[in-house]
Amino acid sequence: MKLLLDMNLSPAWIEVLRAEGWETTHWQEVGAVNALDVEIMKWAKAKGYCVLTHDLDFSAILAATRAAGPSVVQIRAQDLAPETLKPTLISVLHHYAERLIAGALITIDTRSARIRSLPLR
Repeated sequence: MKLLLDMNLSPAWIEVLRAEGWETTHWQEVGAVNALDVEIMKWAKAKGYCVLTHDLDFSAILAATRAAGPSVVQIRAQDLAPETLKPTLISVLHHYAERLIAGALITIDTRSARIRSLPLR
């Protein structure tokens, strides 16, 4: 599974996620920092990446377009630091890897995760 961090997540996540074995890149490495969310989604889908974000717009795009991908992991927490969220995020990514490959929207916080298959209905 390949992971794309959008601009609202720290590049510090790259090494954390790579250490767990996932091919990971940050949007600033591949696209314009002022790119629209739809451009990020289009790129991620074309390249086979799952988007990790703190931005609600990505789930709204999935809902509005009823797209089958890319998968999105939406982090809903105040503290986005790897030191805080690493155990939860790593657990969710391992547990739901097959669902993410198939197409899913996962919303996580520090205590729980909700998953919905794509396309959203």
